[in-house]
Parts: sequence; C-alpha cells; structure tokens
Amino acid sequence: MRFDAAVVAVFLLTALGIVGAAMALGRLVRPNRPDPIKNQTYECGERPIGSGWFSFNPRFYQLALLFLIFDVEIALTWPVAAVVRSWVAGGRGVVAVVEILLFLAVLVAALAWLWGRGDLDWIRELGTLPPPGKDGERGDDA
Repeated sequence: MRFDAAVVAVFLLTALGIVGAAMALGRLVRPNRPDPIKNQTYECGERPIGSGWFSFNPRFYQLALLFLIFDVEIALTWPVAAVVRSWVAGGRGVVAVVEILLFLAVLVAALAWLWGRGDLDWIRELGTLPPPGKDGERGDDA
C-alpha cells in the first residue's frame, strides 16, 4: 500500500515539476512589452464598447438552463438506449423501457409547467399597474 502511495506522490511531484519548469522557462523566454492596447479586452476582433457590466436579459439564462436540461437528458438516456437490446435478451427489457419513460415523463411535465408559467415566451406582457389612488398616486406603497 505504501508503494502505491509513493508512486502516486512521485507522479504528482514530477507533473508539478514539469509544469513549474515550463512556466518558469516561458517567463524567461517570452517578451514582456506591456501596452494599453494589448491589455484591452478582446472580443471577436471587435473593439470593446462601453463597460463589461450591463443589464442582461434573464430569459437568456432561462433558455440556456432549459437547453442544458435537455442536453443532459440525452446524455442520461443514451446509455440505457444503448444497452436496451441486451436487457431485452436478459429479460429486463420492461425495466429499461419503464425507466426511460418515467424519466422522459418527468422532463415533459417540467416542460409543460414552464410553458404554462410562460417562461418559454420570449416576449412577455408586463403586469398591469393597479389603478391610481387619490391625487394620481398608485394604489400600492411603491
């Protein structure tokens, strides 16, 4: 057991030594001529306009999460689909099919819930304000 740990430790120390030597050699060899233009943010060959901190529409985030969920769904469904033939031969085909159908049913239910809430609508209507109270003020405390 100690021999195995020693081999791993030697491997890690060797790897760290190689990385450290490469970084030190790169620092010695590469030119160092700082320039304000070189230090600018580079984005697709375009010059940056304004600040990098701006309001971002959260719908992009929601759609990215939705894509990620269904992308992971494919990654989790593929292994079962790949072995379903051998499971059918072994008499466990019903288990594989029910497993996939339950998994897909949960995802379809989640998609229907998101759709019903309106999270998939790109253009959403804003809620209406309450009617103004006395003196033209809004009816709430905002």
